[in-house]
Amino acid sequence: KATPTPTQSFTFIINEEEKCKDRTPFLVLLISTTAAEVQLRSAIRKSWGSEAAVPGADVVRLFMLGCETEGHGGDVLLRESQQYHDIIQQGFLDTYNNLTLKTPMGMSWVASYCSGTRFAMKTDSDVFVNTMHLIEKLLRPLPPPTQNYFTGHLMTGHSPIRDKASKWYISEEEFPDNRYHPFCSGTGYVFSGDLAAKIVDASIMIKYIHLEDVYVGFCLNAKGVEIVPPPYSLFNIHKVPFSPCTYNELITSHHIEPQEHIIYWETLQEKKH
Repeated sequence: KATPTPTQSFTFIINEEEKCKDRTPFLVLLISTTAAEVQLRSAIRKSWGSEAAVPGADVVRLFMLGCETEGHGGDVLLRESQQYHDIIQQGFLDTYNNLTLKTPMGMSWVASYCSGTRFAMKTDSDVFVNTMHLIEKLLRPLPPPTQNYFTGHLMTGHSPIRDKASKWYISEEEFPDNRYHPFCSGTGYVFSGDLAAKIVDASIMIKYIHLEDVYVGFCLNAKGVEIVPPPYSLFNIHKVPFSPCTYNELITSHHIEPQEHIIYWETLQEKKH
């Protein structure tokens, strides 16, 4: 049955409506984070998430947050927002089960304020993203206009996990079927700008489930969008041991500490010249 998703009922506490006012970015980075992760945000701004990270590519960076206490933004966060203008926040509580609310928030932001962007990427603050490789090798070669394009670490044939001890547990009540539609791991997926509005539109009709990446897969399926399988091992859901050779050829690596974002990125820059 169609129940409205909670996405519709939250308004922005912190927003950046003007971010794309006089520009049409090549890529919008939507990075899921929580208020406490100040160091991770700082490290990402200085490394792969710098808006000047890829010469000649207009990149917009946004961190997506909920609230620590219902309906309240923190003062510290407000100051950070005023300094960097790269934070969007809505009034839902920032818990693991509410991750699904962050993604449509980012999608609706793109649809409302930056619909002209060629691409967007949703990722997490503990994921290293080689934005250079992403843009130069994966996205730039795609012929414009790019539409209905969605790729990442593809998950197919997955079934709901009914073990209550699992991080990915889902009850039969929340999701009665025994098979998910194909989806991409929430650690990092990339999509053409046009899909933001389509996913938001689908989310109005599709029953909310708390597994964010699975939910987006359902929205894509409803819109008839087929996920493009990426070239081999560009998107990694685990931590890839660092070496410049390996990291030059990947797009994502997971479980990254603040300093690693900076060290890995700086090492890649040095090895480039």
